[in-house]
Amino acid sequence: MIDFSFETLRRLGLTPAMAQTLATVDAAASPLHDNSPPQWMRATAVHRETIDVHDGARQHSARCTTRLTRELKDHDFALAVGDWVLCTEGEHQQWWLAQRVAPLSQIVRRDADGGRHTVVSNVDTALLVMGLDLDFNLQRLERYLALVGSSGVLPVVVLTKADIAQSGTPDAVSQRMQQVRARVGHHVDVVAVDARSEAATKALQPYLGMGQTLVMLGSSGAGKSTLTNSLLGCATQDTGEVRVHDSRGKHTTTARSLHLLPTGACVIDTPGVRTLRPDVDAEALGHLFEDISTLADQCRFRNCSHQDEPDCAVRVHVNPLRLKNYHKLLRETRRDSMGALERQSQLAQWKSRTKAGRQRRAMERE
Repeated sequence: MIDFSFETLRRLGLTPAMAQTLATVDAAASPLHDNSPPQWMRATAVHRETIDVHDGARQHSARCTTRLTRELKDHDFALAVGDWVLCTEGEHQQWWLAQRVAPLSQIVRRDADGGRHTVVSNVDTALLVMGLDLDFNLQRLERYLALVGSSGVLPVVVLTKADIAQSGTPDAVSQRMQQVRARVGHHVDVVAVDARSEAATKALQPYLGMGQTLVMLGSSGAGKSTLTNSLLGCATQDTGEVRVHDSRGKHTTTARSLHLLPTGACVIDTPGVRTLRPDVDAEALGHLFEDISTLADQCRFRNCSHQDEPDCAVRVHVNPLRLKNYHKLLRETRRDSMGALERQSQLAQWKSRTKAGRQRRAMERE
């Protein structure tokens, strides 16, 4: 057992559940330097060669031991911001990561090629940040909810740039909040803020308790870094202007980083996600789109796909755009669960249909 101060590490987001896990770790299983007692730290940033870790008092730069690097590769794991790691100091004051504790929660997305990629680890609340300008997109918001939904992390929708929306139309903010609630349900908290004001911290106070860890998720330019700076009370994160024609940012934030807040909570700022493919199965998707799952029992056909069948209760009551997004996510989920041969077979079918369609159009032109 490795001694540690719960109160010190709580400042880094240590929860009682994770503290129990750390207390059971056998330090003898990892190669450690004799001249340095092992310490539990938390990964605050992951770089190509090094990892920034924090011990509750100071931040250090560390490297993975060869053994840990091999173990992570063998199990197809990768270190992520928010991981708890066992560190030891070697010669020349170089810190080494000897062991990684399995996270209690992870937010995982799919890469463009279908591979799994960990966004963050050991998070309690995900702030889904969306601007009340041209960034406002309910279909994308549903994707973020799907990204978070299967992880056990609490999602909270944060609508930023409320000051801009309010200056255009007095009741624009309340209207947009109603649209969000109508789309995602009343079980998800929705907050509208001016990310630059102190009032933003007060609005998010219920989620900023001691030992809590939050992550900012949203498109580039939504105001994640601006909101992070407001919660920190200082301009730590770089921010940039957004493009006028679409309100998109210029990816000022390029890496994930964990910051300690004055309230005792931690926040992880993240760059905008270019490829937003949630790692979610069909069952979890059914829970996220509970209105569709419930209405499906009222459809005329038991195996109704909610597309062309007559007397479909889902098509009658569900917003067409929400239903379209559901079908798209469901197709991606099924594709991700396919084996290599199934993927090849589906690709061959698509190619055959495309070829037949081209031939048919060519005959029509003759």
